[in-house]
Amino acid sequence: MSENTKTVANLKGQLSKYSGIISKEFSKAKRKLIKEMLYGIQAAKDVKLSNIARTLKEEQALIKTEDRLSRNLDDEDFTEVINEQICRLGTLKVTDDMVIAIDPGDIRKKYARKMEFLGKVYDGSEHEVGNGYHLCKIVAADIDSTRVIPLYCEAYAYAAVKSENAELLNAIRVVQSHIGDKGIHAIDRGGDRGVIYRHYLSKDTPTRFVIRLKERDLIHKGKRKHCLDMATTLPMPHESVLVVYDEGKEKRRAVRYHAVAVKLADYGHALYLVVVKGFGPKPMMLLTSCAVDMKKKESIWKIVEYYLARWKCDESFRYIKQCYNLEDIRVRSYISIRNIVVLVLAVSYFAAVYLGQNIKLKLLIERVFLISKRFFGVPSFFNYAIADGIFNLLFPDKTALRGLSPAGMDDFQLRFDFG
Repeated sequence: MSENTKTVANLKGQLSKYSGIISKEFSKAKRKLIKEMLYGIQAAKDVKLSNIARTLKEEQALIKTEDRLSRNLDDEDFTEVINEQICRLGTLKVTDDMVIAIDPGDIRKKYARKMEFLGKVYDGSEHEVGNGYHLCKIVAADIDSTRVIPLYCEAYAYAAVKSENAELLNAIRVVQSHIGDKGIHAIDRGGDRGVIYRHYLSKDTPTRFVIRLKERDLIHKGKRKHCLDMATTLPMPHESVLVVYDEGKEKRRAVRYHAVAVKLADYGHALYLVVVKGFGPKPMMLLTSCAVDMKKKESIWKIVEYYLARWKCDESFRYIKQCYNLEDIRVRSYISIRNIVVLVLAVSYFAAVYLGQNIKLKLLIERVFLISKRFFGVPSFFNYAIADGIFNLLFPDKTALRGLSPAGMDDFQLRFDFG
């Protein structure tokens, strides 16, 4: 048996076991569907059912496999259960000093007309409004590494939910129900809203957060002041130099920063406004409940680092979109769209976290990385390389999921004899 054959067998065994873990609350038919979808999305690097069906190598007409997948995706919403399972698995991986990056997103469907509950979304890359679906996604990220742990992802349409606020709060509550008070919550300007502050500041000991402000009044030394006025006039005694990459070129950018103690109206909690100048024409304003020693520049800069780590959430979702062609989703029903999105979250957790959770599996992931044919040393590309490696192993495989018994999902034992 060749090394590749052994690696494929080990990989499929782990995928089957993982599928059994996250689908254990579903019926036998749905457990089979989830396993097939997890396999097919990775073997095809695509979410189109025709391509997923092709990877399953069933001994029947391709259209019949595609129709079966379509029917089974359409009658039960997996989103809540699978998000809960991914959060449960990720709990032990999240540490106290990780950033919990909470970020809205979207799936743009530029030419779609008949997808259920299709609505308007803002496409940030093209700076225009178009058709699509909204997303709420949450990942845990280390400040000092490229490590990212996917925790939650949900697709929704305004026509089918109570409100955006309700969706955002539900996502935060689901994640907090598993990780508790671990981590520092970081949200972009979309988090600068009253319902978020009420949730975070409703306890005597508030949730640690860093939120980028749009424009609002703050209380400083007992007086109400506009945050932009405060940021504009605040002295900037501290300076740091950042290395940024623009069009493949390394550039250095000097930024200046400082902090001031503030409060929000109607709340007695001590907060801090951290102001950074140098990222754009307007100061970047960060409101945080984390303790800040304003005499130490390192303490102030740590808040900036928390916020900048939030950008890893964008990178992780860009990886998901690109690796699995998520915006080319072709199903029409709202339930199917939601199911595919949360299954792609499960796929990304498997590739980014599950495969590397112990020493034995690290042997497997090293082999998968080698198969990817990526020979660069840039850590930020690791997830892309693993996705490529899994694809290169599974796509040419002729047996797909045949030969993996249902019992194997729980009792499968890996053989590690790579020679």
